[in-house]
Amino acid sequence: MRAALLIVVIVAAGLFFFYNSDSESTPPADSAATATDPAPAAVAPEPKIGMIDDERINAAESEPGNWLAFGRTYEEQRFSPLTQINRDNVADLKLAWYRDMGTNRAQEATPIVVDGVMFFTSAWSRVFAIDAVSGDMLWSFDPEVPGETGRRACCDVVNRGVAVYQGRVYVGSLDGRLIALDAASGEKIWEVDTIIDRDRFYTITGAPRVARGKVFIGNGGAEFGVRGYVTAYDAETGDQVWRFFTVPGDPSKPFENPELEAAAETWKGGNWWEIGGGGTVWNSIVYDPDFNQVYLGVGNGSPWTRVIRSPGGGDNLFLSSIVALDADTGKMKWYYQTTPGDNWDYTAVQDMALADMEVDGVQRKVLLQAPKNGFFYVLDRADGKLLRANPYATVTWATHVDLETGRPVENPDLNYEKEAKWILPGPLGAHNWQAMSVDEDAGVVYIPAQDNPLIYSISDEWQSTGLYKRNPGGWNTGLEFGRIAQLFVDNADSQPTPKGYLKAFDPLTGEDKWVVEIPHYWNGGVLGTAGGLVFQGDALGMLSAYDKDTGEALWQFNTYTSMLAPPITFQIDGVQYVSILTGSGGGDLFSGEPMDPVAMTASLDYGNYGRMLVFSLQGTETLPIPTARDKSIPEQTLAQVSKEDIARGERSYNTYCAFCHGLVVRSGGSIPDLRRMSEGSHEAFEQIVLEGLLSANGMASFSDVLNAEETQNIHDYVRARAEDDRLVAAGEKEEATLTWLN
Repeated sequence: MRAALLIVVIVAAGLFFFYNSDSESTPPADSAATATDPAPAAVAPEPKIGMIDDERINAAESEPGNWLAFGRTYEEQRFSPLTQINRDNVADLKLAWYRDMGTNRAQEATPIVVDGVMFFTSAWSRVFAIDAVSGDMLWSFDPEVPGETGRRACCDVVNRGVAVYQGRVYVGSLDGRLIALDAASGEKIWEVDTIIDRDRFYTITGAPRVARGKVFIGNGGAEFGVRGYVTAYDAETGDQVWRFFTVPGDPSKPFENPELEAAAETWKGGNWWEIGGGGTVWNSIVYDPDFNQVYLGVGNGSPWTRVIRSPGGGDNLFLSSIVALDADTGKMKWYYQTTPGDNWDYTAVQDMALADMEVDGVQRKVLLQAPKNGFFYVLDRADGKLLRANPYATVTWATHVDLETGRPVENPDLNYEKEAKWILPGPLGAHNWQAMSVDEDAGVVYIPAQDNPLIYSISDEWQSTGLYKRNPGGWNTGLEFGRIAQLFVDNADSQPTPKGYLKAFDPLTGEDKWVVEIPHYWNGGVLGTAGGLVFQGDALGMLSAYDKDTGEALWQFNTYTSMLAPPITFQIDGVQYVSILTGSGGGDLFSGEPMDPVAMTASLDYGNYGRMLVFSLQGTETLPIPTARDKSIPEQTLAQVSKEDIARGERSYNTYCAFCHGLVVRSGGSIPDLRRMSEGSHEAFEQIVLEGLLSANGMASFSDVLNAEETQNIHDYVRARAEDDRLVAAGEKEEATLTWLN
């Protein structure tokens, strides 16, 4: 599925050229706009750097200037009490400093800021420690993830951040290692391999969490067919303390714990343990000091389609669930399943936040989550009891959630087993991993929501034979992606319109306090502040500050690059700062270039610049205006190829290439656009795809799933699509041929 992931410029060797590539074999540029970096040797080790512990995080409200944990505090509300930057003066907010990260890949990290030092990650799991006031580099660490690992990652080579604890910095690497670094020097202290089966495509993209002397980490890889679990490691030694599997394994073998034996009864028929099972915990893990519980946000099934995964039915526990574990032992205390028998990739890995709220006249300690399925859940943290489940975006797959049973009521008209159906939300969800912010006093949650449908259709293989064979080298969704472009074209008249929103949403009443509509759906995370502001970066490249009471835009800054990462704020020496990483991509690589020119993203106009931007009221820096990208498509040299061969190439491209390079060969901006390859690149196409010519840079060989004829078919399809779009752009053709499958 990672066809042609991360193809880089090799002009000097005279071999070939790819447009807008990322030189991943070299470390990111160490250049801040405001200062010259000290040499690494000039930074003396300081044993007090990064000295965060449970007591300090529990008392985070007493030091609001720091950002001590992933969501600022253990509650992960991402709402700051700082007020220096507020409604009255935010119009004066200026750039204080910026740093080029040396990558054009998606940036998704939340920085940790403690005692003047900012710790964060970039693409390929690289870690940085930076002076938060000047932007000077203190140290950087490259885990040297093998480039071919890029093919094993479902959603780009991203990383969402680090944990800092007792003088150490913890990071999960894309290839599945958990690494402890010295916070003062960046030197590696220990490293453990978290992956239980190296033959499966496991990855780590999420940020670790730390509490009670333990580091908690999950994995990704459900699309490729893996079994989910979370592991707790001793923060000092790296020794494994406990491991909790989220789905049962082979039922003929002993179960790891009694909960899995009971869960296996909800998987009926099929051979889920061979094709994966899924249930990966790739994002949200939250520690609750009030109950000494760790909450796991569990992901989708593998495959997505339940009729293939569990043909006899069943809820398939603990897919798409919130699971509460004892933090010390890993023993399950309760669970709540948001989407029983998940059939749509409706993960429950989205942000979870903890709060104290009055519900029905009773003061409760609650857990809040807006998972992919479109319903906002309010649960009692003591026992997992469902208190509310209100829709926060457009939902068509279910009519409502029954509060008595706790189960969603599915819409039978949208069963796609026999016929393709447009369904909302699609697999990107009504809300994905992009952070929300909880304003406990106002009783609202600020959510980056979206309406982004998919046309679901069961795989042709299953429809024709009733059989399903796992593809070890590709995605295993159970959906028909080979002819997805044809399904889009055939059902275009009934397609719901994709939209993005920033919402102030009341989770108890289900009402919107205000809504800001954004032309593109794939926007960034959110930060709320007691200064009366809500900050968000969007797909159009604008970092905005909104009035938290009305949604009115009070300030905007053009970053010239789409954003996914959430902003944070911190205060040092009496000066408040707001920071954000720029650079988009991630899970929306498949959708590619927007068809609607109004929703064209900034990364398409200028380039996907990975930068750290830091703002203050005293800022004086200026961000360079980039040169607009050359988006012209070279004229193609087309051989005499039959439409049948191009159609075969289309199926193979959609199966192995589109998830990175975009639907109908239209890249979203961060991964190279294959329509714009040079002739040298075309000449080396087979070497790239089958021989792994660029494997060190992320484009691993696909010889395990493709042969020379199939590769040639893909190449012919890419050329045909490129020429179609070139002729349309030149006015020589009225409409592009998006599919040859008819």
